[in-house]
Amino acid sequence: MILSSTERKGDARERLLARLLDAFEEELPSPEVSLREIAARAETSHALLRYHFGSLSGVLAAMLKAQRSRDNEALFEATQQGSFDDLVVAIWRAYTRPEQLSRVRGFFHVVGLAAYRPEDFREFIDSLDDLTKMLASLAEREGLDAKEALTLATVTIAAMRGLLLREALTPTAHSEDAVALILRMSKDQFVPRTHPGP
Repeated sequence: MILSSTERKGDARERLLARLLDAFEEELPSPEVSLREIAARAETSHALLRYHFGSLSGVLAAMLKAQRSRDNEALFEATQQGSFDDLVVAIWRAYTRPEQLSRVRGFFHVVGLAAYRPEDFREFIDSLDDLTKMLASLAEREGLDAKEALTLATVTIAAMRGLLLREALTPTAHSEDAVALILRMSKDQFVPRTHPGP
């Protein structure tokens, strides 16, 4: 089978992305480092990084999307038998571990860039609803209709991201109580429909 140049380019990009993820593991490079420094750590060339990702911000967005996708799969597996609240707590704990601070800061850096140039970050922006969809499916399983479940999940994720921004700016701020409050407030707004028997 002969691959088109687009397919070959896609495969090469994926291999390069895998190399970056291996080199940086759970971390995200700081936006203050250069493409050359990132390339040196990943044992590749900065010209290849520029060709496949366009810029430093393109590298950060691609890495962040891949890291978040991997995290989301693990979170979903871990809480598949759990509740909406279980997944919210698991998300919060996953992203407030000290070793995640560079990723959290990187997330808000890329979000800020995407707010100015959404057309350059479409793939990253499209991935932002992944956790919302996971939470919404659990809320539906617990008895909310689809619209209410999506609203509940959207507001919960938005509130958690606001708290994460606070944590990134003021790392000593402990927001566990705030997460519990978000869950109480959001659940009070929606009463699951009752099902007629088992």
